[in-house]
Amino acid sequence: MSLVRAEITLRNMEDIFRAKAGLIKEPDIRHMAVTAVVDTGAWTLIIDEATRKKLGLDVTRTESSTLADGTKAVYNLAGPLEVIWKNRGAVCDALVLPDAEDTLLGAIPLEAMDLTINPRRELVGAHGDQIVHLVYGIQKS
Repeated sequence: MSLVRAEITLRNMEDIFRAKAGLIKEPDIRHMAVTAVVDTGAWTLIIDEATRKKLGLDVTRTESSTLADGTKAVYNLAGPLEVIWKNRGAVCDALVLPDAEDTLLGAIPLEAMDLTINPRRELVGAHGDQIVHLVYGIQKS
């Protein structure tokens, strides 16, 4: 089975807030473009320590996690950061695997951007070009 990859941009949300407050200029927002492996089995975005440092992301907490190979460990979560794919964006924290070989785009940011993998193994909008956020709730009678 082939891997699905996507070009995404990662931006430091704290820098975005500082730019909106006039504390830094827009070009000073730390960001980077990466080719991510789209991994619907990963629960969130996964980055390496070098990416965390380059983006200037703070460690927000730690999480106990199990990797696909069965390895269990405690990893840092860092953020917040904005994930951008084409005209779509989501805000999330990233799980930091110190020596991760690839950036992984997991389920939480995929759902937040209304994205899915089509049968041709491409990342696409789950509802076409229009972003659709489905909200389920209890209907009052």
